[in-house]
Amino acid sequence: MKSSFVVRVALYAAGLFTLLILPTPSSAEVLKIVLNDTIQPITEEYIGRAIAEAHTRNAQAVLIEINTPGGLVSSTRDIIEKITASPVPVIVYVAPTGSRAGSAGIFILEAADVAAMAPGTNAGAAHPVALLGPLSVKTDDEMKQKIENDSAALMRSVTAQRGRNVEAAESAVRQSKAFTEQEALSGKLIDYVAMSDDDLFRQMQGKPIKRFDGTIVTLELAGQAIKPFEMTLKQRILDYMMDPNIAFALLAIGMLALYVEFNHPGAVVPGTVGVVFILLAAFALNLLPTRFAALALIAGAFALFALEAKFVTHGVLTTGGIVLLTLGGLLLVDSPVPEMRVRLVTALAVSVPLGLITAFLMTLAVRARHNKVVTGIEGLIGEVGTAQGVLAPGGKVFVHGEIWNAISSSPIPAGSKVVVQKVDGLELRVAPVTTPDGSPVPTGVS
Repeated sequence: MKSSFVVRVALYAAGLFTLLILPTPSSAEVLKIVLNDTIQPITEEYIGRAIAEAHTRNAQAVLIEINTPGGLVSSTRDIIEKITASPVPVIVYVAPTGSRAGSAGIFILEAADVAAMAPGTNAGAAHPVALLGPLSVKTDDEMKQKIENDSAALMRSVTAQRGRNVEAAESAVRQSKAFTEQEALSGKLIDYVAMSDDDLFRQMQGKPIKRFDGTIVTLELAGQAIKPFEMTLKQRILDYMMDPNIAFALLAIGMLALYVEFNHPGAVVPGTVGVVFILLAAFALNLLPTRFAALALIAGAFALFALEAKFVTHGVLTTGGIVLLTLGGLLLVDSPVPEMRVRLVTALAVSVPLGLITAFLMTLAVRARHNKVVTGIEGLIGEVGTAQGVLAPGGKVFVHGEIWNAISSSPIPAGSKVVVQKVDGLELRVAPVTTPDGSPVPTGVS
């Protein structure tokens, strides 16, 4: 009995030791994300979150299906850092057919443990554009050369460590060369050309992969489950807002809403909408390479809209405001790729209606301020009434259905018509309505 108990305890201890000491086998799955967007801070956050989740799940690999025109250098560097430091192998696959890994995309492709492309895709054209943080700068030849050398060094570093063609990869930076999938494969810029995920995994089956730290791993991915990994709701919203066209529209509509609130104090809803929209636009523009001079153009446009109502230039100032608002939109975001700039169609579609609406509302507001008051005590001024008795100079008058105390600068006979000139508390100051010869007009005479 005792020996049997000892044996059971020993077996239990051995099993527990095995669970605690030996590495846990990876789960039979590949985490897949689809990157069909520009490279910007939300993209970086998405990829970093996917790598962390793959590590938590003990997934065998992370598959990034990419189709991008490029993006921001700062975000690209952060993504490369996350890929090269990933505890889980990262596969970057340019797909489907017709996709590209342009500009920043080829840096991410070359940084991957496994680089692959689908038939009919291309990669390259990675010459850098001068951007420093959120500001665009006009660079001289020396600065351009420094930026180019810095980008070329980054490309050489990741390509050499992956054992790929350094010279060909560097030519994508210095000469803006682009490569088809077959050119990239023959030039040793990528490892595989595959028709699909499953085709890629079959080609990779059992083949050694050199990781960035020099270790060699062998992946057995054929037939493994592919688990899609989606953006969170927050990331989807922020990614949508990172579209410069959306940011410009939010900013313009927010300014219009604030204008409505200033002209109708207490309306609350326009002011709330305006503040929310402007803050959302400010958040997006803070992450994008924004020209602050363009914000001055947009503010100048609204100033011209306001001046149009005051000076009535028959549309000249409104036209100038629309031009400024359009230019401000076009110049608002200075990105290295056209997909991260405000389109002309968007700038016109926002500027023209907004300019016309703003000028129209401003005109109504100015006219309303100049119109005669027709309600309350002030509305009595200019009203015609009847003297109830002799005004010499004080007395009673019947005005607007009511009897008022009144005072006149000259005597007025009873029954004569009077006009209200001023309201002084609860007393009216009146004057006689006279005929051409200067005599008071008696009641009943028009």
